[in-house]
Amino acid sequence: MLNINEILETVTMIQDDYLDIRTITMGISLIDCADSDPVRSCTKVYDKITKKAQHLVETGQKLETKYGIPVINKRIAVTPIAMLAGASGGDPVGYAHALQRAADAVGVNFIGGYSALVQKGFSAGDKALIRSLPRALSETDNICASVNVGSTKAGINMDAVALMGRIIKETAQQTADRQSIGCAKLVVFCNAPEDNPFMAGAFHGVGEPDCVINVGVSGPGVVRSALSKAPKDLPIDQLADIIKKTAFKITRMGQLIGSEAARMLGVPFGILDLSLAPTPAVGDSVAYILEEMGLERCGGPGTTAALALLNDAVKKGGVMVSSRVGGLSGAFIPVTEDAGMMEAARLGALTLEKLEAMTAVCSVGLDMIAIPGDTSAEVISGLIADEMAIGMVNHKTTAVRVIPAVGLKVGDEVAFGGLLGGGPVMPISTFSPAALVQRGGHIPAPLQSLKN
Repeated sequence: MLNINEILETVTMIQDDYLDIRTITMGISLIDCADSDPVRSCTKVYDKITKKAQHLVETGQKLETKYGIPVINKRIAVTPIAMLAGASGGDPVGYAHALQRAADAVGVNFIGGYSALVQKGFSAGDKALIRSLPRALSETDNICASVNVGSTKAGINMDAVALMGRIIKETAQQTADRQSIGCAKLVVFCNAPEDNPFMAGAFHGVGEPDCVINVGVSGPGVVRSALSKAPKDLPIDQLADIIKKTAFKITRMGQLIGSEAARMLGVPFGILDLSLAPTPAVGDSVAYILEEMGLERCGGPGTTAALALLNDAVKKGGVMVSSRVGGLSGAFIPVTEDAGMMEAARLGALTLEKLEAMTAVCSVGLDMIAIPGDTSAEVISGLIADEMAIGMVNHKTTAVRVIPAVGLKVGDEVAFGGLLGGGPVMPISTFSPAALVQRGGHIPAPLQSLKN
């Protein structure tokens, strides 16, 4: 039972500390939409999504009114479209347009799942979808794409890594008139989870039920506020306890909203993603949490250790109140989406190399980072390979979402608006890994993968 103090505390979290449910994401299987006629298949996709998700946005709005907590995004994740493209043939961009029409019809913010899983190799559908990414992302507004190029079990598909460097460059060019925003909707994964509710990497895995509700909760501002009230000389382990208790309270709200949403929509409740997802709003920042712990500036010495503590404490606090934890679950560090990260990057305290080190202990990886538009495809591929290696060896999800902003150089600014935010174009080493990347082939799975 909640007492009056806990109710008032929750009200304060919502009004003053930016507590929100970041997303209610409906996962929908499209396996039964495969058809020998690609046009008919696209029609089936549109029909199934609009039927299953017709009340999704309305349900989120009702829950906001009932409980007084903002439900920021209502989203959909679907079966990796490369599977349908392989089964049905035709131009995969037709599916992108079908997904966009469905998003418009039901009113969701994003649909994720224009995706391919190629960690061990390519099927015909995978290659067709990957090559279509620049067009698909330039011709739609609400479609998100992802490609999984590595895993701890499979190793890293370096042919896919090389290809994705070129695809990211092409996507940047295709959306150059919008500051290369297409790349903000494209993420390259290692160990991609099948039940992630967050964009741009959400897709509905083949092991998932026909339809499911997954929830992503957020509350960096709440954690920072709790830490700001602690004595400045409080030992680190006691700081961890404060974070755990705060994460417990945040997650309890997410569990309630997720369970209610699933009941109202008549579908199973899948998982709760415990991630702390920041926004460009000042105060709603993971970087500011790290600085509240005692760092002069996020990115300086001690940042990786502070982030490791935060990530671990959030998981320990949230798991006790969740019926099922999944997705990414940790702390996101997207530069353009986090006011504190933007500020640290502008000051030079936060560098690409430090961000790479931080990804070893955070939720995802190199996320929403603008780099100079003239960065070569091979350098981007090298960056992807490094990040995939961290994920492969450490049994964790890692990802790269970089934006080579066409026409911009180091120190210039991008401005996407909304949750995508904006920020400085960051420097990246231009020493070329071309000879390595062009070798192709496969980085073998590490010894850690041999667990059976």
